[in-house]
Formats: sequence, C-alpha cells, structure tokens
Amino acid sequence: MTSTSSNLKPLKGVRVLSTALNLPGPAALMRLKQMGATCTKLEPPAQPLTPTADPMGVYKPEAYKTMHKGIRLVQADLKTPLGQSTLHQLLAQTDVLITSFRPSALTKLGLDWKVLHRLFPSLCMVGVVGAPGPRAEEPGHDLTYLAENELIQKLDLPPTLYADMAGSLMVTEAVLGSLLARQSNVHQSGAGVFQEIALLDAASYLALPRTWGLSTPDGDVGGLHAGYKIYPCKNGRVAVAALEPHFAARLCLAVGLPQKSMHAMREKRVHTAFAKFFATQTRRQLDRLAIKNDIPLHTLVP
Repeated sequence: MTSTSSNLKPLKGVRVLSTALNLPGPAALMRLKQMGATCTKLEPPAQPLTPTADPMGVYKPEAYKTMHKGIRLVQADLKTPLGQSTLHQLLAQTDVLITSFRPSALTKLGLDWKVLHRLFPSLCMVGVVGAPGPRAEEPGHDLTYLAENELIQKLDLPPTLYADMAGSLMVTEAVLGSLLARQSNVHQSGAGVFQEIALLDAASYLALPRTWGLSTPDGDVGGLHAGYKIYPCKNGRVAVAALEPHFAARLCLAVGLPQKSMHAMREKRVHTAFAKFFATQTRRQLDRLAIKNDIPLHTLVP
C-alpha cells in the first residue's frame, strides 16, 4: 500500500531541538513535527504577565499555538549555569539543533558550532540568520529583506511574510540535508554538520522570477501577456492565468476573439478586448465559464 503525504512520517525517530523564536524557526519546527520528528522548543523563562518569552506568543497567540501544537516546551535561562545544564541535557538527546541568534549571541550562550561539535560530535546544527556570512550581525526583518530584493510595491506592505515563510522551508530542507549528510559522510561517518540559512537568501530565491524578467511589467507573468492578468469584473475581480497556448486559445474563444499566438496575446488590443469582456461578467458567470471551458481563473471580491 502506498503511503500518502498525510501519514508518511520520514523523520520518525529523529529528535529536533530549537531555540529559535518568532516565526521562521517555529514554522520549520511545525513542519518537522508533521513529518514525524520528535520536537522540543527551548525558550527563555516567560516574563511576568506574559504567557511566553517568544514574541509570537504575545502579539499573535493563535499563531504561536498552531506552530507549537505537539511540541514539547521547556523554559531555561541560558545565561545561568542551571540553564546551560538543561541545554546540555537536551543536546545529548538531540539529532538536529535549530537556532536563530546572531553569531555573537550564539557564542555568549555557549551555542557556538565549534564548541557544540566538540561536545556532541553527532549533533547537526541549522543556524537561522538575517543576512549571510559577514552580514549575519546586521539587524533586519522580513520587510527589509524583501525591500533589498525589490519585492515591495509602492507604500503597500506585503500581504504575507514571504522571507520568513520561505526561510522556514529552507530550514526544513537544511534539516533533511544535514541528516543525509551525516549518514553519508565518507570522511567521518556519523559526524554532525552545520548549515546557515539566511532569510535574505530566502527572499533572493523568491525574487528570482523577477530577476529573470518573468514577473517584471515587461514579462509575460508580470502583465505583458493578456491571458495572465487581474481584471475588474461586474461585481469584483478576476485573476486569469491562461498562459499556456491551449488555455489562451480557450479564453480567446470564450471572449469571442480568434485564437491568438503567444506574441499576439501581448498586444494592447487583446488586453482591451479581455478587459471589456470581463467588465460585463459577474463572478458567478466567470466561475461557470472557467468550469465549462477548462480555463484557469479565480474570481475575487472587489
């Protein structure tokens, strides 16, 4: 019987410890738990009148609760001998450690990779930083990483935290890669490895289609192609994604235009014809049109 993604647990038996706060680390931990890993989160002691020292637990408790479902939570002050003792007890039973402190803070807290690798040779470590390499000490956040990659439009805030969430996927990927590397290390079998994941790199990866010119205004998925665009309709909006020639041909037929070549779909008159057609259609009419003609589109409220 073939396993489905819902019951496939490739990380069953793997033990992950995280000291990462806020969003990328906990989001990665959530996914690792879903893949079967036994996950523990080590947090600083909560302050008076606050449920947790993790900022996410303060300003968005619902998100914190979702990401930590099934995660064992341990509180310890790593600046104290007792906290260090708790940390080392956990590390002795850990396969992969995830952190999100700056390198200087890792050193102060006894989490420097060279030290940990000497004490726990089989331990793997994934360090989450803002910017890579020599810029790892710089302050930053999702918004600044997106801005550096020209992913901010005018004065509008992004609709989601792209760098943080993409970073969490890269952390998950790094955990999987670290475990494979430890298993196949030909020079020192069973030796742990260290990987650094920079959220700026995550934003840069998301920005590649723009870098390649695909999603810029003169790119086919940036507005140049009439079949890949957002149009107003009679009672809302419609996101049309008829990019491939067979989808574009069906859309042209539905609109009452002759089938167009890829080049013709970039012409202003085709954009105008589509805009006029969609302006006469309700969301319900367009939903039915999509089903009947197998056209990829999705209607939206105004």
